[in-house]
Amino acid sequence: MGVTLVMLPPPTPTTRAWAARLAAVLPELSVVVAEDSAQAAKVVGDAEAVFGTLPPGLLGRAGRLRWLQAPQAAPPAGYYYPELIAHPVVVTNFREIYNDHIGAHIMAFVLAFARGLHHYLPLQLRREWRPAPLDTGVVHLPEATALIIGVGGIGAEAARLAAAFGLRVIGVDARRRQAPPGVAELHGPDTLDSLLPRADFVILTVPHTPATEGFMHRARFQRMKRSAFFINIGRGLTTRLDDLVQALRAGEIAGAGLDVFEQEPLPADHPLWTMPGVLITPHTAGHGPYLDDRRFEILLDNCRRFLAGQPLRNVVDKARWF
Repeated sequence: MGVTLVMLPPPTPTTRAWAARLAAVLPELSVVVAEDSAQAAKVVGDAEAVFGTLPPGLLGRAGRLRWLQAPQAAPPAGYYYPELIAHPVVVTNFREIYNDHIGAHIMAFVLAFARGLHHYLPLQLRREWRPAPLDTGVVHLPEATALIIGVGGIGAEAARLAAAFGLRVIGVDARRRQAPPGVAELHGPDTLDSLLPRADFVILTVPHTPATEGFMHRARFQRMKRSAFFINIGRGLTTRLDDLVQALRAGEIAGAGLDVFEQEPLPADHPLWTMPGVLITPHTAGHGPYLDDRRFEILLDNCRRFLAGQPLRNVVDKARWF
């Protein structure tokens, strides 16, 4: 008897194409693209596997469900609800597809701050030729330290790149027990407050979870060097922006590179837009080529593993959301 995978609504050209490709490669897999919630309710009872966002009502109908493939690397708050967490279904996600793109974006922020671009960009807009003295306005990377909070795939790639520029990299991670290449020291989250004063760059890559919401707050910014820079490319709700604004205004840190925000889009009247020492990108750190190809490769690999009874790739701890 075959295995059924239901692609939950709303269908897109991409998910339709994936369904056709899966059916062609894996004839033992029956792939159903649900056109709407009514059809999903009818077919989910026969499904051993589901792709998409599964609401509680559908979960209650999915009596045969054993695997749920989340449609993102880090689904938004609400994806992991109590009934899903308690259910025996295995959830996987698309983490790792952004590692190289976001790692490069992190280093773009680091290099911009290290070479003083946060000073020179406003001068360029005002057409002012005002070079800083030779020995100021730069961070000499071989003498600097980067603290990476969250050393998963993205953090590990950022560490590798940072180390190649000579930075000493300290990692903080809740799961990892062995330091990846480029990380000189690896610590648990309980040591974070003691590590913040050592860093010239504090780089936040963690997902939004109940444990990380509001993770970076005023007291932690106050523990950073006054010459240090804060970079966030993880999730906006991990950082209290009002606290960050206060820290910047008080001169408690030197600047911030931000790709994610508590509220997106960032309101046009938000003070961060015009604050000195702040570089902003509009949640584009993960942009780059091959993302849909990478998503499909993980989906196909997991389908093959599921059919063979093998451990799945990118399994999520549902209670921790990652």
